[in-house]
Amino acid sequence: MAKLGTALTKSAVKVMMLGSGELGKEVVIEMQRFGVEVIAVDRYENAPAMQVAHRSYTINMLDAAALRKVIEAEKPDYIVPEIEAIATPELLKLEQEGYHVIPTARATFLTMNREGIRRLAAEELGLPTSKYKFASTEEEYKQAVREVGIPCVVKPVMSSSGHGQSVVKTEADIATSWEIAQSGGRAGAGKVIVEGFVDFDYEITLLTVRHAGGTLFLEPIGHHQVNGDYQESWQPQPMTDNAKKQAQIIAKKITDAIGGRGIFGVEMFVKGDQVIFSEISPRPHDTGMVTMISQDLSEFALHARAILGLPIPNIAFHGPSASKAIVVDGNSRQVAFDNLEKVLEKPNTAMRIFGKGELNGHRRLGVLLARAESVEKALEQVKQMRKDLKVEL
Repeated sequence: MAKLGTALTKSAVKVMMLGSGELGKEVVIEMQRFGVEVIAVDRYENAPAMQVAHRSYTINMLDAAALRKVIEAEKPDYIVPEIEAIATPELLKLEQEGYHVIPTARATFLTMNREGIRRLAAEELGLPTSKYKFASTEEEYKQAVREVGIPCVVKPVMSSSGHGQSVVKTEADIATSWEIAQSGGRAGAGKVIVEGFVDFDYEITLLTVRHAGGTLFLEPIGHHQVNGDYQESWQPQPMTDNAKKQAQIIAKKITDAIGGRGIFGVEMFVKGDQVIFSEISPRPHDTGMVTMISQDLSEFALHARAILGLPIPNIAFHGPSASKAIVVDGNSRQVAFDNLEKVLEKPNTAMRIFGKGELNGHRRLGVLLARAESVEKALEQVKQMRKDLKVEL
C-alpha cells in the first residue's frame, strides 16, 4: 500500500537528489506536490534543484566518503541519481545496507559509463547496436578508429549532454577528437568509446516508465542534436508501426535487464523499419522536456509517481508539440531574459528558465515549449520564440 507523509515532520517521506540540474529541479517540484521532503545535492552551490528543495548540500559526488556522509546524515527513503558523475561503487554498498537507490544502484553503476551499458545491450542481451571499440590510451584509440572505420563518433565513456563528443570525418580529425573526449568527460580524462557511424533516417528517445503496474511507453520523441547536445525535440516522431513495435521491444528488454522503478530515456537510431539501440538514461531525459507541454503527466511527474509506488492509470497526450533549448554562449553572473511579452504571446506556448546563475562559455539556460496542430508548426513556433527571446549577459 502506497503511503505518504508530510514534509518536515516525523511522517515525511524523504528523497535525496544526487545531481540538481534542470531535470532534477522538475522532479523536485513534482515530489513536493506529494508532500515529499526533498534534499538536493550537487557539486556547486545554488544549482537549479537546490533552489526549490527543502535542504541542499554541496559536495564532490565522486568522493565516496563525502557521499556516504551526507546520505547517512539524512537517511533518505529514496536516493535519486540525476547525473552520471557519482561514486557508484559506494551506492552499491549503501544499497546492500538497505538504502533504496532509483531505479537501482546497479542501473546507476551500469549507465554511469557507456562501457557497462553497451556491453549489457550488445553482448548480453544481443540488441542491435553500432560497431564499437573502447580505448584507454591514445594509441588504443587510434587503433580503434582504424578498426571501426571513418567516419566514426568518439565519446568519453562518462559524459552527458554531448560533452566531449565529436565526429571523426577525416584522418585530420583523429587527434582533435581525442583531445575533445579527454577534456569533456564528467570525471576527467579517461576511456573513450569509438562508434561506427550509423546510417539512419532519424533518432528517437523512447521514454519508458517502469512502475508498480508494469511498463508504459510514451509517444516517441524525435530530436535534433549538434555535437551530441540537444537543440530541439518534438513529439510524436512519425514512425512505421513495425519500427515503433521494434523500439518498444528493445526498450522493454533493456529496462527489464536494468530493473527498478522510474522513467528511462532509451535512445535509438531508426532506418525504415530497422531500429538500433544507442544509449539509455535511468532518469528523465533532456529531450523529454517536451512532455511538459505535450501531455498531462510530464516525464518528471511520471518519474515521481513511479518512484513513490503510485498508480499511473493513463497518460493523456495533448497533441503534437516541440521544445527548443535556450543555449547561450558567453560569460556572465547576471543573465536576464527580455522581450517575454513577444515570446509568450501565442496560445499553447510555455517557457522554463532553469535558474543557472553563472554562465562560463556554453550553457543551456532554459527551454521553450509549444503545442500546435502538427509537429512542423510546433517546431516553427519554438524557433520563432527563440528568435524573439533576448538574452542579456
